[in-house]
Amino acid sequence: MAREFSRTQRVSQEIQKEVAIILQRELKDPRIGMATVSGVELSRDLVYAKIFVTFLNILSEPDDQESIKKGIKVLQDASGFIRTLLGKAMRLRIVPELTFVYDRSLIEGVKMSHLVTTAVKDDVQRHVTAENSAGNDNADNSHADNSHVDNSHVDNSQSRES
Repeated sequence: MAREFSRTQRVSQEIQKEVAIILQRELKDPRIGMATVSGVELSRDLVYAKIFVTFLNILSEPDDQESIKKGIKVLQDASGFIRTLLGKAMRLRIVPELTFVYDRSLIEGVKMSHLVTTAVKDDVQRHVTAENSAGNDNADNSHADNSHVDNSHVDNSQSRES
């Protein structure tokens, strides 16, 4: 039976889960706030782990670089403690050296979603405005001439049968 995932991928998923639990339950530093682990890149020899984190309290102010740097520094300073707890939670011969990196993908996703929502809203507004202006023009001219009415949607199946 073939393995679907390599050992590196399985260990990185487990590290992601365990580090997320550690950040949520064990680390009580208010400078971090709500940190989520969005991914882990693990070296093939399982010695180095790059942990991608996002701070949910910074999502309201995405350009707050100072808070991001502080949060990453706090996590990097606590990496020894986190590594110790990770070693107790997982049975690995070598617990990887942890490096924390800020992940901008969540903020970029929120920005893209906002842009799409705004574009759709603007498009709907333009469509409604165009319909209203066209409706007003047709209402003024409808009693004078009905030759512009489009009857292509009418079912002509009965006329074909005769």
